[in-house]
Amino acid sequence: MNRKTVIVLFGGQSSEHEVSRMSATTMLNALDSQKYQVIPVGITKEGQWLIYTGPTEHISTGQWEKYATPAILSPDAKQKALLKIVNGHVKVIPVDVVIPALHGSWGEDGTIQGLLEMARIPYVGCGVLASSVSMDKVFTKLIAKNYGIPQAKYIWFYKDEFDQMDKLIERVEKKLGFPCFVKPANTGSSVGISKAKNKADLEKALLLAAGYDRKIIVEEAIAGREFECSVLGNEEPLVSGVGEVLSAAEFYDYDAKYNNSESRTVIPAPITEEEEKTIRKIAAKIFQAVDGSGLARVDFFMEEETGRVLFNEINTMPGFTAISMYPMLWEEAGLKKAELMDRLVELALLRDNGIRG
Repeated sequence: MNRKTVIVLFGGQSSEHEVSRMSATTMLNALDSQKYQVIPVGITKEGQWLIYTGPTEHISTGQWEKYATPAILSPDAKQKALLKIVNGHVKVIPVDVVIPALHGSWGEDGTIQGLLEMARIPYVGCGVLASSVSMDKVFTKLIAKNYGIPQAKYIWFYKDEFDQMDKLIERVEKKLGFPCFVKPANTGSSVGISKAKNKADLEKALLLAAGYDRKIIVEEAIAGREFECSVLGNEEPLVSGVGEVLSAAEFYDYDAKYNNSESRTVIPAPITEEEEKTIRKIAAKIFQAVDGSGLARVDFFMEEETGRVLFNEINTMPGFTAISMYPMLWEEAGLKKAELMDRLVELALLRDNGIRG
């Protein structure tokens, strides 16, 4: 059997560099070496590309750069290759599939997908359009609204409007009230997000969010429960069961998700069959609305007072760490990590060949 050459791309220049390394470690451990020639390629925080040849566990600890050699992905569509650079000499390594295990900016936002499209190399996950509009929370909400998908009330603006901070705060107070959530429009893993309980909190939260993006979104706070489900497929996706997030903090921010051991997930979520059906139906709808492919995790709120299910966001390269909901939900459905990786590689090849999956 001819093994496919698969690059697992990790790290990157975003604020989610460390999470990417953890996701890549899980993926590398799950990929079957009998089926794939796996090449880990890391991107440093400074943006340098390096082929990694050391122990897998050094990726998550950050020691991987000591065992790496410079390399670049060729944009030449005739090559479809990784170029390894040793002592000024270039070795061309043909590539069959890339798994961009990158989260946040320059990884989950369509940029790396654009490079791979130019190089004509099949890759796991959503394409340029789906990645970019899903990364931008404002565009995601506009699409959800157009498709009649229920969601929390929100307003958004650019940070160059901060010179009229009093008017912005007045708008938020009038339309959403307190408490509310302030988010950069283009980050993942709840980076730069704050809960504002009053005007002073709101101003501080706006300034924090503006440190991550020039576009800021403010959402009404929903009193209720948080749920997630996983999507797998291309034009005809499968949707997993539903898991519930129980945050140890006031909300499920980056620290609560990855650093607080008291945060936990419940799989399957203790909800009714009808509630699960509603969540899964909306997940498939938004995935298809953004033209998703490969994989995504879709997040929801369930309003405590009314029981309404509200769409929160869609993540086109969800976390793949040991505590991440995406792979755990598929394991609950009977799909082991190795089988999940096989399916993701298969979907990448099907999409590249224009075949439904």
